[in-house]
Amino acid sequence: MNRRALASIAVVLGIALIVIAIVYWVEPAKSLPSFFPGHQAGSAHHHVKHGIASFLVGLACFVFAWFNSGPKKTRAA
Repeated sequence: MNRRALASIAVVLGIALIVIAIVYWVEPAKSLPSFFPGHQAGSAHHHVKHGIASFLVGLACFVFAWFNSGPKKTRAA
């Protein structure tokens, strides 16, 4: 895979992870989708730490994409 494709995938993944973080912060555990870690039927608890972790990994994906989207360095002879 080339660097541009990896950067594009990282941006899409970063956006998805930040959306997941917002879902963790807004919805209580009973309203989370059943495939999300932390889903608990009948619980009004918000999973703030899961949201923070998802947000930070999403930001890391953006940083990865930023560094991979720059010009390719060439080695001086």
